[in-house]
Order: sequence, then C-alpha cells, then structure tokens
Amino acid sequence: MPEVSPRPISTQLEGDQPRGRAPLILLAALVTVVLWASAFIGIRGAGPHFDPGALALLRMAIGAAALGVIALRHGIRLPARRHWPLVIVWGIGWFCVYNLALNSAERTLDAGTAAMVVNLAPLMVVVFSGLLLREGFPKTLMVGAPVAFLGVVLIGMNSATSSGFDVTGLLLALLAAVMYAGCTLLQKHLLSAGVDGTTLTWLGAVAGTVALLPWLGSLIGDLQTAPLDATLWVVYLGIFPTAIAFTTWAYVLQRSTAGQTSATTYIVPAIAILMSWIILGEVPTPLMFVGGALCLLGVLITRMRRRTVQTGSRVSPRVLE
Repeated sequence: MPEVSPRPISTQLEGDQPRGRAPLILLAALVTVVLWASAFIGIRGAGPHFDPGALALLRMAIGAAALGVIALRHGIRLPARRHWPLVIVWGIGWFCVYNLALNSAERTLDAGTAAMVVNLAPLMVVVFSGLLLREGFPKTLMVGAPVAFLGVVLIGMNSATSSGFDVTGLLLALLAAVMYAGCTLLQKHLLSAGVDGTTLTWLGAVAGTVALLPWLGSLIGDLQTAPLDATLWVVYLGIFPTAIAFTTWAYVLQRSTAGQTSATTYIVPAIAILMSWIILGEVPTPLMFVGGALCLLGVLITRMRRRTVQTGSRVSPRVLE
C-alpha cells in the first residue's frame, strides 16, 4: 500500500475525484445555489407575517421531517459518539442561529442585499482555511480580499433606507455570514472524519428545531393570523431550500474542498437579485450591481491560486483551497 500523502484531506479529495462524477457534483451545486437564492425571496414573502423565530421554527420543523424521509431512504448511519457534541453545535449554529439572524435581517434589508452580505461567508471560509489548515496566504488572496470587502461596503451603502442607515440589519446579515462560514468549516471537518452527509444534515436539522422550540408560542399565534400564501412560502422554505438544498450541499462539500464549495454560492446574489426583481418588484440599483461584481471579482482573484500545477500525472501539493 502506498504511503498516505501528508496533504489535507480536503485537498486530496479535489485531486482524486473521478471525472465521471464531476457533472453530478456540478448539478448538485447548481441545485443548491438556485434553491438558496430562492430562500431570500421566500423569507421576504413570509417574513411580514411571522416572527423571525416562529418562521425559523416552522421552516426547520418541516425541513427536519423532509430530511428524515431522505435519510431513511438513503440509510441512516449514526456518527461516532465522539462526534455528537460537534454535530449538535453545528446543527444549532446552522439551523437555529443562522436562520434567526437571516430572518431578522431581511425585515429591513431587501432580498438581494441580504443575499450578497451573507455571501461574504465564502471569503471567510478561504481566510480561516488558511489560518486553521495552515494553507498560507498567497498574493492573490491579499489582493482579492480587499476587492471583495469593497464590494460589501458598497452593498452596505445601498442598505440605507428613507428612515436612515440600517446598521442593525447589516449586523444581523453579517452574523449570518459568520455562522455560515463557521458551520461550513465544521461540517467539512465532520464529513472528512467520516460522518455520513445525509445523516449529519438530518441530525443537525433536528438539533436546530429543538433549539427553536422557545418560539413555539409565537408560531401558534402567527399561524392563526398569517395568510395562506405566507404559510405556503414557509412550507416551500422547509422542503426546498432546507431539505433538498442542504442535502445537495453536503453531497458537494463531501466531494470538494470547503473553499471550492462555498465559492460556488457567490452565484446566489445575482440569482437572488433577479428573483427579487421579478417576484417582489425590488428593482436593483446600479450600486448593488457594482458591489456584487466587486464581490465576485474579489473571490475570483482569491481562487486563481487554485489552478493546479501538474507534475507528470500527479497533482502538485501546491493546490490549495
């Protein structure tokens, strides 16, 4: 047996993927970003009629039930006992704290702006991967990070409303981005440790649902007053952007590096802006386009270092996330 390479597991995965699986990974990534983009629209549609905690609870209860069906069909493989604390922390962070922060942020931010601020997270994943995985900080990262940060500043300027600059909404969206980045890194760690992706997603959704139970009273009251279309939006959020999209996300993350997977979500802002324009009538401003373009450009620059250097038939160890 050949000796195992000292490269990080995530790097080995990228170099060793069968080419025949690439279209499936690409399709799963596309499903994820489209459904996640639609989530920003769904939250805006249901948000006025549900408390942020009540909305998150109903969404996650539906999502956990749908994920339970998916896990049963896939085959439940429970993680080792030592992984359970991290699974619970990951589930509460992703499915409770992230949802609460995003739902609250979208009460004052439009869908496209919230989507783009939250999508600062992939840049965070790259930075913390460099710190935690000791992958270093190439010059391209040092150039791309300020460019993407400038894009976020421009997006923040666009969040000013007639009542003034909405600092609270931006901070909540930023909290969602931090949770997004941290949970992506933690999920990648768990997947690399051998935890089954489908089972992990289901268990995390259950943990998030339990953490949201304090909002049960608000949910019961909101269900009595909310119009049917708002409730149907929440049902949609639970089945599609939660159950289906998080399943495809785990599939991609298990077969790609954390940086590569998270960077694909930079398509989300553009799709969210288009959807919010068509469905919600939120006309995008030139500043939103400029800020989004700078975010995309910044991440593109940081990812230029991902180009592999071939040495014979092997992938050079210089390939990083």
